Amino acid sequence: MLEPDAIASVPTDLFIGGAWQRTARRMDVEDPSTGEVLCTVADADPGEAAGALDAAVAAQAGWASTSPRARSEILSRAHALVLEHADRLALIMTLEMGKPLTEARGEVVYAAEFLRWFAEEAVRVDGGYMSAPGGGSRFLITRQPVGPSLLVTPWNFPLAMGARKIGPALAAGCTCVIKPAPQTPLCTLALVDLLTEAGLPAGVVNVITTSRAADVMTPLILDGRARKLSFTGSTAVGKHLLELCARTVMRTSMELGGNAPFLVFDDADLDAPVAGALAAKMRNIGQACTAANRILVHRTVAAEFTRRLTERMAALPMGRGVADGVVVGPLIDRAAVDKVAALVADATGRGAQVRTGGTRAEGAGNFYPATVLTGVPDDARLCHTEIFGPVAAISEFDTETEAVRRANNTPYGLVSYVFTEGLARGLRVSEALEAGMVGLNLGVVSNPAAPFGGVKESGLGREGGRVGIEEFLETKYIGVPA
Repeated sequence: MLEPDAIASVPTDLFIGGAWQRTARRMDVEDPSTGEVLCTVADADPGEAAGALDAAVAAQAGWASTSPRARSEILSRAHALVLEHADRLALIMTLEMGKPLTEARGEVVYAAEFLRWFAEEAVRVDGGYMSAPGGGSRFLITRQPVGPSLLVTPWNFPLAMGARKIGPALAAGCTCVIKPAPQTPLCTLALVDLLTEAGLPAGVVNVITTSRAADVMTPLILDGRARKLSFTGSTAVGKHLLELCARTVMRTSMELGGNAPFLVFDDADLDAPVAGALAAKMRNIGQACTAANRILVHRTVAAEFTRRLTERMAALPMGRGVADGVVVGPLIDRAAVDKVAALVADATGRGAQVRTGGTRAEGAGNFYPATVLTGVPDDARLCHTEIFGPVAAISEFDTETEAVRRANNTPYGLVSYVFTEGLARGLRVSEALEAGMVGLNLGVVSNPAAPFGGVKESGLGREGGRVGIEEFLETKYIGVPA
C-alpha cells in the first residue's frame, strides 16, 4: 500500500456514539522522520469530550447486559480484522510514529493478540458460592463491570496500548472513552474503525483526539460518572491524575515510568546477554518503559561484553522506518532528540566514554544514532531518568550484593533483566529485585498472556494476563438466607 493511501484510509474525526463527528478545530499529525504533515485530525474541546462520556454512559447498561459470548465474538472478529489489515496498520504506525516497518508489523500482531486473549477471558469471568461459617445465610459472589472507563494511551506503542486497554474493558462489559496521544492518533482511529466493522454497538467505544489533554480530560475525571481510569504515561502525569481520581474515588490502573537495570553476571554465556541487551535496549528505538536503562556488567566480563555489544550497535542501519533494512528509526520529536543529546553530554561530562554514536544526526528528521557509553557513573542523569532513546549505558560491578543494591536504587520498579547461567542465582536475584517483572535470561518480557505492570513509582495494577480483566471488574457480595 502506498503511503498516501494508508493515511487516507484512516478516519480523522472524533468517534462519538457510533458516528464520526467533525470539529472546527484540527491538529497536525507529523512524520517524525521528515517533519512533514501527514494529515490533520479533530482537536476536541471539553464540550465534545463530555459528549463522548455521555455516549459511553448511555451505552453502559446495554453493553453490560450483553452476553459474555457476544462480547467475546466481537473481540474475536476484531482480532481477525486487525490481522487482515496488518500491512496497512503497520505502515500507518511507521508513518506517524517512526518505528521501522518490520517492528511495526510485530506490534500489529502483538496488538491483535490482546483482542484474542480478552475475547477468551470474556467468557471466563466467574464468582463464588458458600455457606456462612456460622450458618444462617449463604454468600453469592458476583463480578460486575466497573462501568464507563477512561483510557489514555501513549505514543510509543500506538496500536498495542489501545488494544491492551480496550480489550479487557470490552470483555468485562465496560464502555469507554479513549484518548490517544496527540502525536499518534491514527492507529487508535483505525483500530476503532475495525471494531465497528466487527459489530461493536454504538457508544461502547468513543474516541477523542485532542492537543489539550488537561483541559479535556480533567472534567471527565471529575464528572463522577466515569468509574475507571487506565493511564499509560509518565510518572509525573500519573501522580497528578491519581490526585484528581481521589476526588471521586475512581478506580485506577497506572502504567508509568521505568528505569530498568540489566544485570550481566560473570557466569553468563555472553551471546545471550548481548542479544538480550540489544532487544531490551533497541526495541522501539529505545523509546519504551521496559527499555534497559542501566546495563550493569560484572567487571571480569565487561570488556568482552562491551566489545560485542558495541559491534552490534554500530552496525545497526539508521533511516526512515519505511526503508528496507532500517533498524534505528527517528525519535518521536525534536524534544526527544534534545533530551537524549543532553543526557549523553551529561554522562560524558562526568567521565563516561563513547564507544559508538554519541552525536546527533544531521539533516531532516528526529534521528539519533545507536550509542554505547561505558564507565557511566551512578550520578549521571541518565541513571536516574528514562533515556527513551538508543543509548546503552554500561557500568561495572564486582559482587551480587552490589549489583542488586544498585539495581534497586531507584524510585521505579517496572522491569529488571538478569543474565546468569546459575539457576539458584537467577531465582535469588530475581526475587531480590524490586520490580513488577523480571526477564531472566530474556530481553523482552511483554506478552499479552502475562501480567504487565510495576511496583513503587512505576504504577498500580496490571494489564494483560488473567488478571488484566480484573482491573475492569467489581466484586459484589449478595447475602441470602439459609
